[in-house]
Amino acid sequence: MAVDEALERLSFSIVVPLFNEEANVRTLIRRIFDIVGTRSEFRELVLVDDGSLDRTAEYVEAEASEEPRIRLIRHEVNRGLGGAIRTGLRHATGELVLYTDADLPFDFSHIPNLISVASGGREARVVIGYRLNRDEGMRRWLLSKFYNLLISALFSLRVRDVNFACKVIPGGLARQAMLESEGSFIDAEILLEARRFGLDIEQYPLR
Repeated sequence: MAVDEALERLSFSIVVPLFNEEANVRTLIRRIFDIVGTRSEFRELVLVDDGSLDRTAEYVEAEASEEPRIRLIRHEVNRGLGGAIRTGLRHATGELVLYTDADLPFDFSHIPNLISVASGGREARVVIGYRLNRDEGMRRWLLSKFYNLLISALFSLRVRDVNFACKVIPGGLARQAMLESEGSFIDAEILLEARRFGLDIEQYPLR
């Protein structure tokens, strides 16, 4: 079997942090399984309940009782976005790990393409999404623009959309990266660790 052909069959996990997502979590789960549920490479959906105060965990448990690829991991208290992502990455078992948010921040029909890009070629890489259309208001756009420029200036990390919740990383990086952030700096940390591991970072446009 050719190297490229073998790489295209890498298993993958999807990790999603959850906090008070009872209104979204069933839609999230069903959308993911509609898109990748029949793919043999899809190993698991790791949902990290970060101390939710609503029925998020209860709804996930109900879905998991019918679908063994759903794994629920719970924090007794809220640790923040970074803490939840770190837990999810550490527990994911796929050869690739895709991390995203519960509010469906991009069209999930792109997931197979994202996995294919991350699997292709002879060298491991990180694939990160960036938004082509930012329908979020001028204030938030300016804050995001400033943050991206700041990260670029401080760390020479030149990517379009540091904090966008769409990153596909090798499983080895997911489980070995030295991540410390409990907050939103986690995204920059992941990319800085990817650079420390000598991995290329490929950017993927999303709507």
